Amino acid sequence: MSTVTLIGTRLAEPGTEFVYHGEADACAGCPYRSQCLNLEANTKYRITSIRENAQTLECAMHDDGVRAVEVEPVSVRANITSKGAFAGSKTSLPGPCPYIDCPSHEYCEPDAVEFDEEYRIRDILGDPPHDVCHLDRSLELVELDTQE
Repeated sequence: MSTVTLIGTRLAEPGTEFVYHGEADACAGCPYRSQCLNLEANTKYRITSIRENAQTLECAMHDDGVRAVEVEPVSVRANITSKGAFAGSKTSLPGPCPYIDCPSHEYCEPDAVEFDEEYRIRDILGDPPHDVCHLDRSLELVELDTQE
């Protein structure tokens, strides 16, 4: 189900994904707060469409203003411990990883997912993109459902 919200005009393209982090200090007193701050904090969204004939509104956070778009929450790809991982089960991330040059790092520390929270596995995608885990973890790449 899609939601109408406001987003910076530079980001307003169908298919763009972003993590909504909540209200910024500059949002205080904005007349468009109710249309803009209507998403769930720390959730990843994808823009599905741009509202046609919608005007660009001034914004203290976005120098080119904001536009009305439709968004929907999306799942997050993540590396999890492979033991006991199957679609429909709940899991959490194994923990932080200091190896930022690893091709799997973005999946070991994905945006919109907290280390101390449990998430339902939507789908098993298979092996992670790395050849060797430098923390000697046995990992599996999955799609996590962050909306419960």
